Amino acid sequence: MAERDDPDLAEAGVRGRGEAGAEADAGSRAVVAADAPHRASAAIPAVFVVLWSSAFIAAVIGTDAAPPLLLTFSRFAVAGVLLTIVALVTGAPWPRGRTLLHVIVVGLLMQAVQFGAFYTAIGAGLPGGVVALIQGFNPVLIALLAGFLLGEEITRRQWLGFAVGGAGVALAVAGALHFSTGAVVLSFVGLLGLSVGTVYQKRWTQGVDVRSGTAVHFLAGAPVMGVMTLALEDPEVTDWGAFGGALAWIVLVNSVGTFLLLNFMLKTQDASRVGTLFFLTPAVTALLARIVIGQTLSLSAVAGLVLGGVGVLLAARK
Repeated sequence: MAERDDPDLAEAGVRGRGEAGAEADAGSRAVVAADAPHRASAAIPAVFVVLWSSAFIAAVIGTDAAPPLLLTFSRFAVAGVLLTIVALVTGAPWPRGRTLLHVIVVGLLMQAVQFGAFYTAIGAGLPGGVVALIQGFNPVLIALLAGFLLGEEITRRQWLGFAVGGAGVALAVAGALHFSTGAVVLSFVGLLGLSVGTVYQKRWTQGVDVRSGTAVHFLAGAPVMGVMTLALEDPEVTDWGAFGGALAWIVLVNSVGTFLLLNFMLKTQDASRVGTLFFLTPAVTALLARIVIGQTLSLSAVAGLVLGGVGVLLAARK
């Protein structure tokens, strides 16, 4: 009884319980802090899809104010300089030797071929939403290339998702054939550049720093687009306000933001899984086009978007 009523023992017990509670609170905070990076990583794909989709809307606005290859050149030049500064300030290692050549090849495929073709198609009148739909074939091509060249395992469920998603894209694109056939062909050329460049990057430039590697991509594509705009276009801006706004969005959000996210995901995930995200961009692009510039899609396009979403659900997980 004396021990039970001893005030020193009671105080020690209260202090012990307080210390235990503090330790428990600290442990809970540690768990929450440890989960924060995982939650941030889980949000990256959704952020990437929205930002990537917004590029098509900005491209429609930009190509209404200037020739498409001029817009592409301006995008690469400004983004390349900005990312070079970022890489130098943060001390990012730069690729050298044969690795540098591989990085340049990736830049020419994923930047010059893809966006030179896409922007020219949009400048020819093909709606940005339709270009995004054609780009929706990207997961299928990536899966085929990654399976044969990288040895990535593709399950039957994923193949079913690719088939359903590809059918959805085909259905949506079928309603756009009344536009210029050349513009549709250019969109598929851009798709090929993106798909081949994605797999090439996964195979040959896996260890390259995201900051310096992406800077090299843009710097490699800028001279090519500069020569092409001088040779094939009259590089004149008709609306500097619209051109400047579209260029600022494309550079800061799409060129820097989305490609850093894309390169990060390619370093941490299978190329085929990253590719499935492109099934979502048509639907998001269509929604943004409706809200921002008032573009609408046909019933077949809407049905195709639904099938594309089903394809994502099937193909997103192994």
